[in-house]
Amino acid sequence: MKTHILSFSLILTFLLYIGPVNASHHNRSVQSKKLKQKTSIAIQFAQSEITRFPKAWQLDYGKRPFFGYAQGVGCSAMIQLWKSTGNKQYFDYVKEYADSLISDNGDIKLYDKESYNIDYVNSGKILFSIYKQTGNNKYRLAMDNLIDQLKKQPRTSEGGYWHKKIYENQIWLDGIYMASPFMAQYGATFNQPQWIDEAVKQIILCHKHTHDSITGLYYHAWDESKSQRWADPKTGLSPNFWGRSIGWYFMAVVDALDFIPKNHPQREKLISIVRGLADALPTYQRNGLWYQVIDQPERAGNFPEASVTTQCMYAYAKAVNKGYVSEKYRIFALKAFEGIQNNLLRKNADGTISLTRCCAVGGLGGNPYRDGSFGYYIGEKMRDNDAKATGPFIMGCIELKK
Repeated sequence: MKTHILSFSLILTFLLYIGPVNASHHNRSVQSKKLKQKTSIAIQFAQSEITRFPKAWQLDYGKRPFFGYAQGVGCSAMIQLWKSTGNKQYFDYVKEYADSLISDNGDIKLYDKESYNIDYVNSGKILFSIYKQTGNNKYRLAMDNLIDQLKKQPRTSEGGYWHKKIYENQIWLDGIYMASPFMAQYGATFNQPQWIDEAVKQIILCHKHTHDSITGLYYHAWDESKSQRWADPKTGLSPNFWGRSIGWYFMAVVDALDFIPKNHPQREKLISIVRGLADALPTYQRNGLWYQVIDQPERAGNFPEASVTTQCMYAYAKAVNKGYVSEKYRIFALKAFEGIQNNLLRKNADGTISLTRCCAVGGLGGNPYRDGSFGYYIGEKMRDNDAKATGPFIMGCIELKK
């Protein structure tokens, strides 16, 4: 009985806060007028983001127009909101961003292809919708530009993409989100199935080398050469389970599946990866939230973090909606929503809403050196309204409303 009470409480909170969803005829007749007066939290939050960042390149506190991966996450959310609501304001916001960076011949401002930074690919996801809506070939040419990078991207001996040219021999969970859904959509859109196969290959190679069979979680990165200071000399693995990197991977697999045919020989493998994460993550959820170092929520200094929580909320909700996992898993997305609402959302004096406790950045190596230790991750800078958290929050709210 306790479980049913908790579920009802969460769903009621969600109904009152999000807006109308399917319900019984009686409940609709009683509540429909009241619910229609509610503005969805996804819309409220998107409007808050546009107020904070009038130009989409400013998302994630950008100081100049740049084809950044965080802007890509935030703009992907706006595209989904446009499709969900029909409000062209959100599409125009994203198109203006694309047009500030992409020339008529498909060149992308400040894009350094030869750096082979896989993060650059992520913003390419927004171009499919703009190209379809406008028919302007410059967006197709820009996508071709990104595909050309991936044709030449340095690889491990098995064909796994290096995260960047400067990060030799390294596969990061982050990179799967940046490139695999893009490749799969490119392959499906332009009838080039080899890119669907490549997307699947990258997901499975990452699973092979970073998955921990004991916890069901994924290590942040793997160094094939086992030469990095952060890498275990025997396994090549980084030392910890960083929350957001797992969130990236969870979202990546769920999103890529949109474009992988039902008869693809590896489709069921990808669905099994989604189910494995869906089973593993509830162990580490506390008050609806997941923590910066995800497997150690009780350890002193660790803290709940917004991006991993919003990313997992989105991935759970979409996985349920798509039928990759059963309906019973929706509760973990609803718990995340309630945890965010109770602990991480703040209403500001100007009427906007802020999402707090977002990790600004996380990585390995570099200068100053990031060693992947527990102390490193919990010492990273926190800030409000980071697009790596706000984008998945908006997308998660949309999925929960379906």
